Amino acid sequence: MVFWKKLFDKTNGVTTSKQAELEGDMLEVPSARTDKSRIFFSTDRNIDLYELEDLCDAVGWARRPLRKVKKALEHSFLVVSMWEVKGNRRRLIGFARATSDHAFNATIWDVVVNPSFQKKGLGKALMKYTIKKLRSSDISNITLFADPQVVEFYRQLGFMQDPEGIKGMFWYPD
Repeated sequence: MVFWKKLFDKTNGVTTSKQAELEGDMLEVPSARTDKSRIFFSTDRNIDLYELEDLCDAVGWARRPLRKVKKALEHSFLVVSMWEVKGNRRRLIGFARATSDHAFNATIWDVVVNPSFQKKGLGKALMKYTIKKLRSSDISNITLFADPQVVEFYRQLGFMQDPEGIKGMFWYPD
């Protein structure tokens, strides 16, 4: 329970190496130059699929058919995107989505942050925002699947591996 209190305590702002400050759906992140970038979160699922594909390419994910990606977005319970805004230019720098039974359970999928924005606390901010949105819909059980190299990242956010010794099972077509 302490994890949830810390996660949603208003005094527990998101801190990056550049001292980002969470303000509703916006993060102010001073850039390395004198101009400022602003980071915005959005739950609008109308995302340019080619921009999302470019983001996934940047982290080395295998390409997926865009028609299936579009369908996945349409049928997701929650879609969260993270945008950098500099002047009048906007670019997609992070993304996550969740499926749900709309009552008890949600599973987070496809968490991705552009490599040039990693290690700055923005992945943590994206996950906190996603969890906050799920909790505001009264979802009490949040799960996700993680590649071995990011398990520690999720553990630091309070996720546990098989908390009750339950092992997931999967079926794949031959």
